[in-house]
Amino acid sequence: MNTSGAAATPKQIALDLGVEVQRDVNGIEMGVLENGIPFLTQRGLALAAGAPRSAIQDLSQEWIDHFNDGVLTKDRISFIRNYLFERGYTEPSLYIETVRDGTSHYAYPDVVCTAIIEYYAFESRSPSQQAIETYRRFASYGLQRFIYDSLNYTPADKWRYHNDRVSMLKDSAPDGYFTIFREITGMVVDLINADLTVNHKTVPDISVGQHWARFWKDNGLAEQFGDRREYEHNYPDYYPQAMSNPQRPYAYPDAALPTFRAWFKSTYLPTKFPAYILKKSNLLAGGRNEAQMIAGMFNPPQLPRS
Repeated sequence: MNTSGAAATPKQIALDLGVEVQRDVNGIEMGVLENGIPFLTQRGLALAAGAPRSAIQDLSQEWIDHFNDGVLTKDRISFIRNYLFERGYTEPSLYIETVRDGTSHYAYPDVVCTAIIEYYAFESRSPSQQAIETYRRFASYGLQRFIYDSLNYTPADKWRYHNDRVSMLKDSAPDGYFTIFREITGMVVDLINADLTVNHKTVPDISVGQHWARFWKDNGLAEQFGDRREYEHNYPDYYPQAMSNPQRPYAYPDAALPTFRAWFKSTYLPTKFPAYILKKSNLLAGGRNEAQMIAGMFNPPQLPRS
């Protein structure tokens, strides 16, 4: 990207988000990210829009340079801004930067691609015939479906990662002890129903376990309830964590269960979980806005002070 003359431009951060599938289809590079977002590469978008790749680069940099200063009000950037804002896209970049084989790649989400293609088809001073043809193909079919079908991509069963761990856990905890993973199953079900991509990167039992372990130690709960005990837990073989199986997390005395549940509800969900889910916002189709909505699901409303 051309960053000359833009000293104040924030550095784009490559996200911990992989590419599920990517392929060249009739000369247009397209793919699907791990969170199910379909995309065109910068080169693919330029070809689909009938525009020079340099124009897409300049447009992307203009968006980054002026997203926070209110200057997205002229010519093409104004149309694209209005189009995207009306559809809830308010990200500070038009692309999602990922790292593949050590190299940065720019994935333009389907909603961004549609806005740019529509601009070059109908709003530019010299409408692109290629953009018009592309737009007509996408208009009735839908860009998401077009990319999915072109790549023979079928979204994975959103319950698989969770259910397979549940089936492997069985009753591996010792009698008289509870496990963090089982205790937060209800929350994980809510996350899946809210369309969070729950996989090896997003199941929050490690986050809950770390915060609870700190609370356990800081408050000397072992003296009150007895010592915690390690137990064996294995990840399904398709999880990256399976490389270090068996895992040895802690199980806690059943006597401490009411204390854990009270802490989980009053402390973890409203004060720890929001930070956790915001760090995972790149795995949500709706980005940070959707992460904030999901965090709010578990944050009880504040009662007015009397």
